[in-house]
Amino acid sequence: MREEVAATTRHWWLMLVVGALWIVAAIVILRFDYTTVAAIAALFAGVCFVSAVNEAMVGAVSPPGWRIMHWLLAAAFVVVGVFAFVRPDPTFVGLAAVMSFYFIFRGGFDIASAIAGSGSPGWWVLLLAGFAQIALGFWAAGSWKVSVVLLVSWVAAAALLHGIGQISTAFMLRRVGKEMAA
Repeated sequence: MREEVAATTRHWWLMLVVGALWIVAAIVILRFDYTTVAAIAALFAGVCFVSAVNEAMVGAVSPPGWRIMHWLLAAAFVVVGVFAFVRPDPTFVGLAAVMSFYFIFRGGFDIASAIAGSGSPGWWVLLLAGFAQIALGFWAAGSWKVSVVLLVSWVAAAALLHGIGQISTAFMLRRVGKEMAA
């Protein structure tokens, strides 16, 4: 058990770096001026592909049960990203539906992770990020006349919340690793 925990927590700093990169991505996304559906679709697909790589990396250092969940989430991000690239001209309603799927699925995953790690300090930050993502997901699903600005804002919000969740998880892993080493 200790070896498994040590293997999982040894690379806590990778999640910290990735979380910081997600926050930088959120800032960069908000600085762009996109006016076409194709550009928004490509931007969203890129976020999905980066999310897929992130989840695959997290899965590689996770315990077996969580590893499968992270890899399934990575596969879902790849499917959503490919869809966004292959069909860049669907209406904003379709893109909002894809985004709502992302927010609801990712939010649920973060809530489950927070509850599983509820004994660790700071677990509630991941829980709040998960609830915020689910709220954004339902808001996206209910808004059929979404503007380009709102779509970009949602992608940036997802990147920001994901970054906060990654940083919170990194510090939870660090704390658990220190406790197990003591």
